[in-house]
Amino acid sequence: MAEQSIARGASRVMAADGDRSNRARFVILLLCLALALSVFLSLTAGASDASAVRVIRNWFTGTVPADAALAARDQLIVYDIRMPRVLLGVLIGVALAVCGAVMQGLFRNPLADPGLIGVSAGSSLGAVAIIVLGTTWLAPVTLAFGVLALPLAAFFGGLAVTLLLYAIATRQGRTSVATMLLAGIAISALAMALTGILIFMADDRQLRDLTFWQLGSLAGATWQKVGTVGPVIVLALTAMPFLSRGLNALALGEATAGHLGIPVQRLKYTAIVGVSAAVGASVAVSGGIGFIGIVVPHVLRLAIGPDNRYLLPASALLGASLLLIADSVARTIVAPAELPIGIVTAVAGAPFFLWILLRKRGIVDL
Repeated sequence: MAEQSIARGASRVMAADGDRSNRARFVILLLCLALALSVFLSLTAGASDASAVRVIRNWFTGTVPADAALAARDQLIVYDIRMPRVLLGVLIGVALAVCGAVMQGLFRNPLADPGLIGVSAGSSLGAVAIIVLGTTWLAPVTLAFGVLALPLAAFFGGLAVTLLLYAIATRQGRTSVATMLLAGIAISALAMALTGILIFMADDRQLRDLTFWQLGSLAGATWQKVGTVGPVIVLALTAMPFLSRGLNALALGEATAGHLGIPVQRLKYTAIVGVSAAVGASVAVSGGIGFIGIVVPHVLRLAIGPDNRYLLPASALLGASLLLIADSVARTIVAPAELPIGIVTAVAGAPFFLWILLRKRGIVDL
């Protein structure tokens, strides 16, 4: 009887604004269509006039184009430049948005973000170390891994921070989320300080690379990078849908979730490792892209409610769509030059985030 009453309490929490299941399914369907449209726009957007439609039509129909040189140029631009960029954008958008939703559920705080546990700062430190010291102290690493040295350094930098945080926050087999949050803030500050020292040591050419990388970009997308980080992101995100029931129960508190039969400690461990792997791999190839992990879950929570069974897949779809749209804007707004994508997401995300804060305080009514 006690467990039944607890289950009813959990149901009331999830349905505080009414049953939104039908609305959530409809929104997810719309987001699928939006993602398909975003992929198409991203394949066709750019400084070049290469036609993705013509290339795809030639593939499927086997048509021999009249202008072979033009067709070869179009295929090179669409297949070797735009397609890996689109696929990488989808992977990173999904990773940032889903990890943001998971972190908010884990910390029971709508302002939580993957950057809170220091993964982004650790990844940035690893990448900056390779950029600045790759020709001196870390030259053996650069020679051994070549173009993969930067993403691997960023990934292992984020992983090292995660393992350190987990060791600090875990006592007697139990992980304290509050301790991990506070330790993450402290370690993020330390990583940023070390990053600042490396930036101070950088020359002019390295500073240009660092500035563009830290603001985020998909400009360096290649099939090799997709093959390197794609499996890591996909594997990490595969476990996320199985966390939805546990995250729903955590809304009532850890003790109540435990009484409901949720393995709270295993849930924390799986969420933290999954978020660290996905965000670390994303930062490794794209640099710092802000606001996707905060804004996307917020928007969807307002639209479809807090039920993570729908929130996580919806976040994946909307995160991928928004990142592709932001990347298309970054490529075209100052063409043939290119803006860092982090600037676009910040310009769009920061006012919305401020609106959310003002709305919660009752300063604005809309």
